Amino acid sequence: MKLLTMAFVVAVSAGAAQADGTHMPDHDAAPGGTGQMEHMGDMDHMGGTGAASGHGVMAIGAPARAEEAARTVTVAMRETEDGRMVFDPPVLDIAAGETVRLAIRNEGEQEHEFVMDAPDEIQEHKAMMAEMPDMVHRDANALRLGPGESGEIVWTFGAPGSYEFACLIPGHYEGGMHGPLVVR
Repeated sequence: MKLLTMAFVVAVSAGAAQADGTHMPDHDAAPGGTGQMEHMGDMDHMGGTGAASGHGVMAIGAPARAEEAARTVTVAMRETEDGRMVFDPPVLDIAAGETVRLAIRNEGEQEHEFVMDAPDEIQEHKAMMAEMPDMVHRDANALRLGPGESGEIVWTFGAPGSYEFACLIPGHYEGGMHGPLVVR
């Protein structure tokens, strides 16, 4: 019984070590070059109330299953000839309660990411990324892709409001890589 108790404590401690956040160095990226990150633990990067934290639903909504998607919206990420960084389309308009498959492609020559959240959360996360630029997301509302890679986020959008999507790799937001996400 004592051995079983010790094994349980070790297993819980290992899980807690993994669940202390959802950002890992680049070398932990999923194999196969898909850019998709697998979840380790159920906490978001701030241990807060995000959908990935297990403590509630984000105002923007929650992850969903692919078969629940009513439609697919393709989002391209790339750099322009004049040095700007852009998303296409530059604005996302979604109905509250709608489940959407966001098919995201990196058509650029640099690594980019797609993160969607409330504007204040985006700014807080942007500041965190400035301090830890090698951070890789494991949040359900984020995806990092290398050049030529594609991935998807399937999401059921929540409360109506004005949200934002952005690339938070240092310098990319400032280069123009952000846009409004309106849930009506």
